[in-house]
Amino acid sequence: GLPILDEKGRPKLRDSYLLDTLECGESSFAMACLIANRKYGKNGRREDVKTHHIWRHPPKRMLIYSCAARTAGHTKYIISFDPKDAVENDLTMERAQALGLQFCKDNFPGHPAIVCTHPDGHNSAGNIHVHIVIGSLRVRTVERQPFMDKPCDWEAGKKHRCTSAMLRHLRVAVMEMCEQADLNQINLLEAQGDHVSEREYWAQRRGQRRLDHANAKLAAEGQQPTQTVYQTELDKLRKQIYACIKSELRDNFLRKLRLLSIAFHSIHDKNCSIAA
Repeated sequence: GLPILDEKGRPKLRDSYLLDTLECGESSFAMACLIANRKYGKNGRREDVKTHHIWRHPPKRMLIYSCAARTAGHTKYIISFDPKDAVENDLTMERAQALGLQFCKDNFPGHPAIVCTHPDGHNSAGNIHVHIVIGSLRVRTVERQPFMDKPCDWEAGKKHRCTSAMLRHLRVAVMEMCEQADLNQINLLEAQGDHVSEREYWAQRRGQRRLDHANAKLAAEGQQPTQTVYQTELDKLRKQIYACIKSELRDNFLRKLRLLSIAFHSIHDKNCSIAA
């Protein structure tokens, strides 16, 4: 996750986390990755490092996120549990860590891995996170799985491939894991709720930080902030449209959009459009 900072903006250790390694033998994760890289002659060049990013927000169920680091060459996935699971379904850090370890064994066999669980994310939503970091090189040949279509997907010395088939497999695997563990979940194969892109999510986060900083200055001067929650322009537009949708009559809906100067074009009715 994002680093935790002290009052002076310096990184500090988290208060609570669990960490285990897999496929590393007697070595540390970093050393296991370096040994594999040297053995197979991979990840020695800067251009060998590739990034894969799959983002789903809001994180009220599961987030599958992957990226490549610029050091030994590794890939990272995050499983983010529903905050309600801790209260409603007895989800503890220990239980989440056990689920993450089994998920890693089942879906990334042959890869040196770190599985680390901490009790909250950077957005303070209270959702337990499991971080799975795998070395990009497979250190042993594994049994072929249905989502594997090339020998490089199961042979030793080959690099991890984040294909569309594998991502779909991982989403299904996460859903099955949650169902078996009696945890809350959403359908990761379909869009759920408000669709917020990664770009908009981080724009909101940056805007909120700027707003909080400005409000802190106002408070120090004895002034009352007029706004405490930052909204992106897309979020403002989304809320205006949803407010209009609540109207049962189509004509009232269109009239409200006109009053808000919102332009749209219906893909179902070519004659239905409003100019801003």
